[in-house]
Amino acid sequence: MKVFDLIIIGGGAGAVAAAIHAHELNAQTAMINTGLPLGGTCVNVGCVPSKRLLHAGQLLYQAGNHGIPGIELAVSNFDFRALVEDELNLVARMRQQKYEKVLAGLKTVTFIEGRAKLISPTQVRVNGQTLQAEKMIIATGSKATAPPIAGLAQTGYVTHIEALQLLRLPEKLVIIGAGPVAIEFAQMFSRFGSRVTIVKRSPGILRFAEPLLTERLAQILTGEGIDIITAQVFRNARVENNQKVLAVTVDGSDTQIAADEILVAAGKTPNTKGLGLDAAGVEIDARGAVVVNATFQTSRPHIFAVGDVTAQPARLEPTAGKEGTLAAGNALTGATDRIDYDTVPFTVFTDPQLAGVGLTEADQMQRLGTCNCRTVSFENVPRAILMNRTEGLINMTIDPSTEKIMGVHILAPDAGELIAAAMVLVKNKNTIDDVIKSLPMFPTLAEALKIVALSFKKDISSLSCCV
Repeated sequence: MKVFDLIIIGGGAGAVAAAIHAHELNAQTAMINTGLPLGGTCVNVGCVPSKRLLHAGQLLYQAGNHGIPGIELAVSNFDFRALVEDELNLVARMRQQKYEKVLAGLKTVTFIEGRAKLISPTQVRVNGQTLQAEKMIIATGSKATAPPIAGLAQTGYVTHIEALQLLRLPEKLVIIGAGPVAIEFAQMFSRFGSRVTIVKRSPGILRFAEPLLTERLAQILTGEGIDIITAQVFRNARVENNQKVLAVTVDGSDTQIAADEILVAAGKTPNTKGLGLDAAGVEIDARGAVVVNATFQTSRPHIFAVGDVTAQPARLEPTAGKEGTLAAGNALTGATDRIDYDTVPFTVFTDPQLAGVGLTEADQMQRLGTCNCRTVSFENVPRAILMNRTEGLINMTIDPSTEKIMGVHILAPDAGELIAAAMVLVKNKNTIDDVIKSLPMFPTLAEALKIVALSFKKDISSLSCCV
């Protein structure tokens, strides 16, 4: 039996970050991975490939929709297969450079490809051998959840994994779900030329975000030709005339939606099945997610868990890697480091992007019983006017008594870049006066932060663009 200081189960961002920090602490570590290749979701079937294709779709769309008089651009050659092959090649390069090469340089880390199963609180079985460690980290991630729709499995569907590998563009695409994956893929495939229909069960899209902004984003998507349908009942799926047909009930009426492909993007299931967590005494919730405390400890204090496998509130990048780093430090040194999730930003990479950090208006009402908030249109931002990109909004919430900034949410081009500045404001508990007294570069989209701060004090419609 081989004995280690730490065993990490998983191979994604959280697992690799934990392995890197364990190496920095000179801990003898075993890292066990199966399923997705090293790098997990992000590099293989998540951020890297999807954002590459989203960028390509944005270039394709803006060539004919830039809105600048006197310039007419025509796309003379659009090869969907070539785009996907380029995306897959990029994934392979980045996996090798950022994960395989990095892991090979960690001399205290032993990488094992195989399916791990806990057989006791301190022992793991893999490839017919038993490993033991006093500390463990579970970072096995999650997988796409298929909703219980009659006939869906027989009809056939793709998840984001297969959708990123399609070499033939679907003429018609139905997407089930209204979260970040569903919305990003809807716009991406629509801009490539697919006729896209989003079918969801609940009102609105991206329900974790600020409603004023998500409503505007939904209007933008429908303006680009994407149909968004709220179905009260998903009745069944079937194949008819070489098409995949989804039958739903909308406003009391039966509706049939035919497509070449159905993409399921309706949530995720934690990868805990078959891990042997019961043998280790690790508690999971009704969804199968590992229950952890603020320092990533499970019900067994020497076993930690990070990323999508846990029962923490739903969140986007970049938390998994940071959780892995902190969990390794907590496990090996006895530290109690944690993350303040109120200061972690998110971005949905549509065009315009939707980004946020901190509290929404609803969050502030729930916590404080009141809301001090403003929403400003990018029609008030000179740079947006110059770019012909005034469709966006910026929302800010502040503490009613101290005027400290508690949340910023942005719908705008490159909102994911802008939210980095807002993250610092929220993290450092800056006030709106701190922002008002600042001198951002003119003309930039980042001026929106100062303009929305000014809106708490003044009528911004009466201000000069250079003030």
